Amino acid sequence: MKTILASRRSCLVLGVVLALGVGGITFAQHDQHADKEHVKVAQLFQRDIIEKLDGKESGAMMLEVTFAPGQKDTPHRHAGPVFGYVLEGEYEHAINDEPIKKYKAGDTFYEPTGAVHRVAQNPSAKNKTRLLAVIVHPRDIKNPTIREEPKP
Repeated sequence: MKTILASRRSCLVLGVVLALGVGGITFAQHDQHADKEHVKVAQLFQRDIIEKLDGKESGAMMLEVTFAPGQKDTPHRHAGPVFGYVLEGEYEHAINDEPIKKYKAGDTFYEPTGAVHRVAQNPSAKNKTRLLAVIVHPRDIKNPTIREEPKP
């Protein structure tokens, strides 16, 4: 009787381990797939500041944004002004109805509050692009980047 219970317990433990392993592999593959679709954003700094934005208490956030070769971001806007610097590679962007502008390492750019960032992309098929972005935003905003809904 004890050997039957031990065998069942062993089978149960083996089943749980296999399920967790398969789930972990699936999750890891999903994460790898998501990384290819989404621009990598790393928050380097977040702080409340004494300056006000449109009369509201505000904060500042510094981000490092990395585009894989040929990668594009989805259209979006920001709840406050953005000041950007190209750390590495080339970068193309367009806000509102303006034509696409091309930047290279060492160049800076500015995005006004609420402007639709309709193009944000790495034009290179071989090299990654890295940006440094500082966003000033109202403190009561959880995420200062607002994604645009796809148009039908």
